[in-house]
Amino acid sequence: MDDALSHASLKARQRACRDTLPQDFDIRVHRALSWFGRADVELEKTPPDPDAAFVFLWIAFNAAYGGEREMDPSPEHKSIMAYFRKLENHDVQRRIYDAIWSRFAQSIRVLLDNKYVFQPFWDHYNGMASVGDWETCFAEDKKRVSRALAARDTCKILEKVFNRLYVLRNQLIHGGATWNSTVNRDQVRDGQSILRFLVPVFLDIMMDAPFEQWGKMRYPVDLPDGELP
Repeated sequence: MDDALSHASLKARQRACRDTLPQDFDIRVHRALSWFGRADVELEKTPPDPDAAFVFLWIAFNAAYGGEREMDPSPEHKSIMAYFRKLENHDVQRRIYDAIWSRFAQSIRVLLDNKYVFQPFWDHYNGMASVGDWETCFAEDKKRVSRALAARDTCKILEKVFNRLYVLRNQLIHGGATWNSTVNRDQVRDGQSILRFLVPVFLDIMMDAPFEQWGKMRYPVDLPDGELP
């Protein structure tokens, strides 16, 4: 895993400062770390299980990100962009920027050029009349990606990457793919690697800014008296 952040180091950091953290934020990070740690268990197996690791890393991401609204795959979704902008604003070491423009540049380009993780392709395949010409949509989306790449717009590329990963997430979670299939190995391998590096970076940045408004917890541990879970 090279220089990727370890679960042990992040958990130690969270434990060391948890008494000074807002309770909701501490629970959010604790939950995310639990799933991140589970993903590493799958990657340390012989052989590793990238399918399972991807699923657990996505849960960790949702635990970190999830607020009052569900993750939406729409490219224009304001909530996910707001989250990425907050991360970028607090990323003083530019780790997200470096990951996108250096470490995973080629993997990201391949992922964004893969029609099998582009939702309009599947909508067209499944006969949704409102979709129209998926190839035109794909070409237009690639133009937007190219403009974002030219402008080095980190948040926009993050958004595009996670839109594609969301489609992959749906394929795995909803039984639309075979475990350990040779058909989708490239996107699972690259998607898992991207998430494995970025999710702990997201958590580390969040712990740098615990009083930022990261969103209201959707499933709190303690509910007010009289409220049903």
